[in-house]
Amino acid sequence: MKSEPSECSIDDLENAPGQTVAWVGVRNYQARNFMRDQMRVGDGVLFYHSSCPAPGIAGLATVASGAYPDATQFDPRSPYFDAKSKADAPRWLHVDVKFAKKTRLLGLPAMRADPALQSLRVLQAGNRLSITPVTAAEWQLVLERLSL
Repeated sequence: MKSEPSECSIDDLENAPGQTVAWVGVRNYQARNFMRDQMRVGDGVLFYHSSCPAPGIAGLATVASGAYPDATQFDPRSPYFDAKSKADAPRWLHVDVKFAKKTRLLGLPAMRADPALQSLRVLQAGNRLSITPVTAAEWQLVLERLSL
């Protein structure tokens, strides 16, 4: 799961009440569908800092809830407001994410240079999704790179 540190960093997650945040603001159908159809409570999350001077995996988290409607889609003051979304048929969902561990940064350049990590969807050309699935084998490789 990618987040801009100015929006929500691994430190913000660690310091949040209950060390949990709602992963609001996802406005891509494919990313929404990953949350809705594939994420389950207890699943591991690679917390990736994006759109910053040093992008990369900055920590670990877990999925803390099933998918449920993102209230920001109904708030006209929110940057994530969607006038076409209706309360009886919400377009946008999110999950809650709970802090697990802050890690050393596994930076994007190191990830790109590692042949074993080339299958990660976050590294694929043209990928702009904030949420991408990771296989069990990819998860294990990343943990090894983080020395966990």
